[in-house]
Amino acid sequence: MAEPLGYDILLKGGHVICPASGLDGTYDVAVRDGNIAAVEKDISPATATEVINVSGKLVLPGMIDTHGHCYQYVTGRFGLNPDMVGVHSGVTSVVDQGGASCMTFPGFREFMVKPSKTRVYSFMSAYLVGGLEGHYYPNLYSPECVDVDATVRAAIANRDLVRGIKGHAEIGGFARWGITVMEMAAEIARRAEIPLYVHFGALWGLPESGTNGEDADTILDRVIPLLKEGDILAHPFTRNPGGFVNRDGKVHDVIQAALDRGLTIDVGHGSHFSYRIARKAVAAGVIPTTLGADMHGYNTYVPAPAGTPAEHPDDDNHPFKGHARFSLTQAMTSMMALGIPLEKVVPMVTSNPAAMMGLADRIGALKVGYVADVSVLDDNRGSFVLRDNEDTTVEIDRLLTPAFCLRAGERFNADAPILPEVVAA
Repeated sequence: MAEPLGYDILLKGGHVICPASGLDGTYDVAVRDGNIAAVEKDISPATATEVINVSGKLVLPGMIDTHGHCYQYVTGRFGLNPDMVGVHSGVTSVVDQGGASCMTFPGFREFMVKPSKTRVYSFMSAYLVGGLEGHYYPNLYSPECVDVDATVRAAIANRDLVRGIKGHAEIGGFARWGITVMEMAAEIARRAEIPLYVHFGALWGLPESGTNGEDADTILDRVIPLLKEGDILAHPFTRNPGGFVNRDGKVHDVIQAALDRGLTIDVGHGSHFSYRIARKAVAAGVIPTTLGADMHGYNTYVPAPAGTPAEHPDDDNHPFKGHARFSLTQAMTSMMALGIPLEKVVPMVTSNPAAMMGLADRIGALKVGYVADVSVLDDNRGSFVLRDNEDTTVEIDRLLTPAFCLRAGERFNADAPILPEVVAA
């Protein structure tokens, strides 16, 4: 008699969507030794040690958040705990955007990557100081604070984790130093042969558009010619000046030309996101390639454990205390609220980011032999309300929330304290 197959975990009866495999329907997913062992229409429960009924839920390849801020402590109040925004939010991989630099990367590897259950990757900062609180210390982001050679060396030496470079094309920097910093960031990414992820939209406040003759609406036209195929344009739906939509409410013509030559778009949701702007951009054909939540300590309230000091010095006045708005699944729901169908949203958090990082051979898919990174979501139906940072509200009839994930076959419930509460209409 043949020996039983001996699966460790069987996810039974879920709606599996795996763009990389072309699967979209009811399937069972079996896990053995931390890897995907089978994806079939009907696998006998008798073959598995643990059977989890996921009927009515979405079963996706482990979701990848392309825009995180998880160099905790080192980046001041920006940095969140990797596992809080990762596995405990139903997300198996997080890309830290610009937290670590060539100077601070050893600490990032030792204290963020190694202890975390979440896969943590880096788009290394072009700046020597990395992702410090730049709106407090803007002079640290001048051309004199970029070392091209050192950053190229560090990116190449840490290729297993460094999958790109982060730069900022925003009016505060341009009005101070012009385009020089972006030219240096583009050179780093080109020499290291990795993507450049470019933040668009005002970030560091003053000086405003017009200072030193700089115009926020010219930044895209000047930066995009510096970029190469595979580079990423971030924050297409930003509410701040210098984004995809100009002051006249029109999408810049250069965007389509950039997409035609192989650049991609990442949402970078968070506090930049505006439904008002997003509707204009989507109507003009701007459909993102990837989707990051862009949560950090300024737009995400982290409750302090009972009996300990407050997480934030201004805890009582934190703008999001009691009504968190951001998570990767919430960002997915935002895309659906804009009329983008689920089958186009799922690749934004699975196969597309895996390809963006050059990791499609190991993550972003439910394929036999791949590591068992799986995200399971509740597909809630009813009447719900979403709100952006302009206090624009939208009513929706479908809301995605994380249930749990498997990271290399280990289960983590979606119990992060930062997850948004469901708000009924």
